[in-house]
Amino acid sequence: MSRMLTFVYGIVCYSMFFAVFLYLMAFVGDIGLVPKTVSSGVQGSAGSATAIDIALMALFGIQHSVMARSGFKRALTQWLPASIERSTYVLATNIVFILLFVYWQPLPGVVWQIESPLFVKASYALSAAGWLLVLFSTFLTNHFDLFGLRQVWLNLLRKRYSPVAFKEHLVYRWMRHPMMLGLLIAFWAAPLMTMSHLLFNLGMTVYIIIGIHFEEAGLKVELGKPYQDYVKRTVRFLPFY
Repeated sequence: MSRMLTFVYGIVCYSMFFAVFLYLMAFVGDIGLVPKTVSSGVQGSAGSATAIDIALMALFGIQHSVMARSGFKRALTQWLPASIERSTYVLATNIVFILLFVYWQPLPGVVWQIESPLFVKASYALSAAGWLLVLFSTFLTNHFDLFGLRQVWLNLLRKRYSPVAFKEHLVYRWMRHPMMLGLLIAFWAAPLMTMSHLLFNLGMTVYIIIGIHFEEAGLKVELGKPYQDYVKRTVRFLPFY
């Protein structure tokens, strides 16, 4: 694969991610600017809908976790250029999210609904703050490396890739997973919580907690004592946790 082709591949995967990310915001927020949201659509059997939705979230969890493991990365780069390994991870995540958007089944029922216009606006504002925290946190690490653009750019320039050194910028000085906190805020700050939305939130919350556990276990092995010391003086994303 030529250097220019790998660069274009990385750009396409990143552009696709941005579109999927924006759609996810509307999907979870039940904003009617998109064809389908977490609560919209024809309701069928609650049992079959729940099973399908859980399967879709499990597919996301498996893809997101397995492809992040070092063993899978080594196997993948046996037949793909190392420069597009991260872009391929991003592409696979995009595809899984699109499948979730398309095949998600709505459930009947409302858990809560905020009536006060003031609190409705406050809820939307809090959710927006959560999404902004997610995006802001990616730039505190290295946004372009996280989504594969740095890798394909360095490859285009014929420069050797070097991993980004972790630095404790701003919120990372006391919290290890601000991106995950941002997602939880964005998911749960909803003026209207339908059963469909609740199922999505519960599934993603469980994945976040499990995913953090395995990610930190891997980082302790990979980075050794510096990361272990970092863990001791910081919280995951909540006080005392």
